[in-house]
Amino acid sequence: MKKNIGILTSGGDCQGLNAAIRGVGKAAQDEFGMSVTGFCDGFRGLVLNKTMELDNALLSGILTRGGTILGTSRDKPHKMPMGGKSLDMVDTIVETYEKNRLDALVCIGGGGTQKNALRLKNAGLNILTLPKTIDNDIFGTDVSFGFDTAVGIATEAIDRLHSTAMSHNRIIVVEIMGHRAGWLALAAGIAGGADVVLIPEIPYDVDKVTESIKERTSAGKQFSIIAVAEGAMSVEQAAYVTALADKKKTANTAEEKKAASQALKDFHADHVNSTLRLTRQLEETTGQESRLTILGHLQRGGSPSATDRVLATRLGTACARLINEGETGVLVAARGDGVEPMPLEAIAGKKKLVQLDHPWVSCARRVGTSFGD
Repeated sequence: MKKNIGILTSGGDCQGLNAAIRGVGKAAQDEFGMSVTGFCDGFRGLVLNKTMELDNALLSGILTRGGTILGTSRDKPHKMPMGGKSLDMVDTIVETYEKNRLDALVCIGGGGTQKNALRLKNAGLNILTLPKTIDNDIFGTDVSFGFDTAVGIATEAIDRLHSTAMSHNRIIVVEIMGHRAGWLALAAGIAGGADVVLIPEIPYDVDKVTESIKERTSAGKQFSIIAVAEGAMSVEQAAYVTALADKKKTANTAEEKKAASQALKDFHADHVNSTLRLTRQLEETTGQESRLTILGHLQRGGSPSATDRVLATRLGTACARLINEGETGVLVAARGDGVEPMPLEAIAGKKKLVQLDHPWVSCARRVGTSFGD
């Protein structure tokens, strides 16, 4: 019998989402004779049964477009804002799934989407996921689409900032996305020739960052480029966060746990200004004019790179094939030049972080890049 599948995009937007939708949709229809329904605005579209038919006419021409034709949101199925309240809408989603007579639902998203997809799988739905994120931190896959394009954008920004840094003998700090994982800052830092790269996985010592800049000045290099992941922390900040996390785990009372949780929230709320504080601190300690550039959502936008188009198409078409073969409950992970279905239970709730001995870290150190450690 003809299979019916649904597709949604969830979480932050990034390049390659439309390429993935197209890959799933065209392969599902043209090769396997399936019908394809898109759900708008992430998991909220499942709750509201807000759909659009993803026929070939609609899928035509979207390969090169950034963003997502389906729209997206960060709504969670079990904690969805509805009428001023946060409600568990999993049962409603199950009803929508059954009402549309779906045989499988494809959820395209990052780490949060993997956890939400597992909840729906545990509720009895046939779920598959595709890995998208510019952070490249989804556990179980070699790479996520969106990452390559974002690296290119951040690298081009660093390239452009080099000329103004040289002209004015400045320190230029470039803040790059990445709360917990430093893949994007690390890759762009290496590709752009940043002199210092600061990532969440390697807490930095401000004095050592200052020392590396002064060494450059002594060698006749009057400018420096510092690539900083937004989640990078100093040694002191990392120790404080670790202490709060431990206190939360070992709390003897609900009040103690709540206090530790609130302290962590307060820290992260204040941490958004940490790169600005670092920039000012470096100007004071080095005596060198310093400027901050925050790339922000520029890294998410625009047309996907050729690499991301190929990756998203490869994973999307493989997803359609897996559905046809009856495989569900998996992340369609990139593995070498192929794919590997990874059980959602094995990857949900985990993050792929930069290892201290990763080859990218080693090669950066060999060309003189400082990590402030």
